[in-house]
Amino acid sequence: MEEYYSITLTDANIFQRENLVLKQVNLQILKGEFVYLVGKVGSGKSSLIKTLNAEIPLHQGTGKVAGFKLENIKSKEVPLLRRKLGVVFQDFKLLTDRSVYNNLLFVLKATGWTDQKAIDTRIDEILADVGMNNIKRKMPHQLSGGEQQRIVIARALLNNPEIILADEPTGNLDPDTSVEILELFKKIHAENITILMATHDKLLVDRFPAHTFICNNGMVQEIKESEGYLNFREIIG
Repeated sequence: MEEYYSITLTDANIFQRENLVLKQVNLQILKGEFVYLVGKVGSGKSSLIKTLNAEIPLHQGTGKVAGFKLENIKSKEVPLLRRKLGVVFQDFKLLTDRSVYNNLLFVLKATGWTDQKAIDTRIDEILADVGMNNIKRKMPHQLSGGEQQRIVIARALLNNPEIILADEPTGNLDPDTSVEILELFKKIHAENITILMATHDKLLVDRFPAHTFICNNGMVQEIKESEGYLNFREIIG
């Protein structure tokens, strides 16, 4: 059955430095699935995302992401894992001293692209995919928050990842822009890309319901669609 899953965690304890953040996490995400990871700020969502990205080591329990076993992943394998992942952050993490084009160029060159024509074609394609044509010469500070997040999503998609890990991607955006970003994620998901989105925005989850897990009191609980979202609303307020 493992071949059907993009992400699995079994009896995993998630640490932030020496502090146990989430205990006995059991998580299964099918290939091509859209999943929310919800909970209050500080509930462990980001630590879980970082564990899946091998930024935080998994020392207790087992896990598998895009075919890589997290509990014994070698340092030389981490870049190979991350090439199968696209990560979208709340605070963008764009290089502020470089244009949109050069932000995307940096990623492509860092991942082995050398043909300039192919690079230019890919950048044009990916900017069109996120609805950001004709802005590649602009600097990040010239863009709105929503526009910057679209560039971050474009950056995450450059190398055709199997999985997108999105950590509070709408956390710094107004409600209307947040909806636009969710609609973009849904469009990406339609291309059979697995998406795990951490959020504490219950309005988005209500508007775009999907398979949901809640981080609460150091545990991760699966919410069945048949149970509705009452518990979610109670937990995150």
